[in-house]
Amino acid sequence: MRPPAGPGPAEIRVPGPWHHRAVSANGVRLHVAELGSGPLVVLLHGFPEFWWAWRHQLTGLAAAGFRVAAADLRGYGDSDKPPRGYDLWTLAGDVAGLVRALGERSAHVVGHGWGGLIGWTVATLHPRLVASLVVLDAPHPLAVRSRIMRDPRGQGRATLGYAAGFQVPRWPERSLTADGGARVERIMRRWSGPTWPGTPEFAEAAHRNRRAIQVPGTAHCALEYHRWAARSQVRAEGRRFAAAMADPVRVPVLRVHGEVDPCILLATAEASARWAGDGPLRVLPGIGHFPHEEDPAATTALLAEFLGTDRPPSS
Repeated sequence: MRPPAGPGPAEIRVPGPWHHRAVSANGVRLHVAELGSGPLVVLLHGFPEFWWAWRHQLTGLAAAGFRVAAADLRGYGDSDKPPRGYDLWTLAGDVAGLVRALGERSAHVVGHGWGGLIGWTVATLHPRLVASLVVLDAPHPLAVRSRIMRDPRGQGRATLGYAAGFQVPRWPERSLTADGGARVERIMRRWSGPTWPGTPEFAEAAHRNRRAIQVPGTAHCALEYHRWAARSQVRAEGRRFAAAMADPVRVPVLRVHGEVDPCILLATAEASARWAGDGPLRVLPGIGHFPHEEDPAATTALLAEFLGTDRPPSS
């Protein structure tokens, strides 16, 4: 007897003022939700979320005069879930291809968590396609690696405490999807600040993310990101990636970080300064790992202010 099917596209393509479409980029089909007109802003979600995490920024930035596209990353939501390609080289290529497929010469790239790591990578490897970079609770990939080694009881414990368990086969996939995705909600609660988990907004976000992780193939693909990150550290590929990422980003950078994020520590965000040029770090008091959802008004205001200071003409 076949297991019941997981949520379908209709449940992922949540209706709203935005419109949904599929875009071919870098050999895969990526689902995006779009709203507004003006300079392009590409929003890249983190783990364990999907495009819907950016619902507040979609409307807020569109109202501020931007064309906003929130993408489901490779392996998530209604995007393709190929068996490989979950390394930062390929994921950056997805974003570069997405910008071109959306018909623009460049875009402002905004990423949270894993989406931020991809943002750092695309800004370094494809700088002509990135007008500016905003990262939320996403230090530079080399800063994360350095802090894990230098601070094993701090960032090392915070990162390895969950990522190490993702390295074994099959069991982590079952743990993410069991009991209707209950572990996703536990992760969200653990990584959030003290206020958000008691709100109706959190309840809705947890419900939607629990459903999204049950889309067939999503749990496995999401874990492949973490598996590549760990395994690349002991492979030649990891050394090549570190060498390619060594130089500072050449576009304007804004870093936004939740003050009490227990997953990515503030000290690790501060350690990214050497790759961010003179780009500022904005710390949101009392906020955890999800500033765009925990304090959407403050986060959207920071984004609109920063992006509005250096708008390239729309192509």
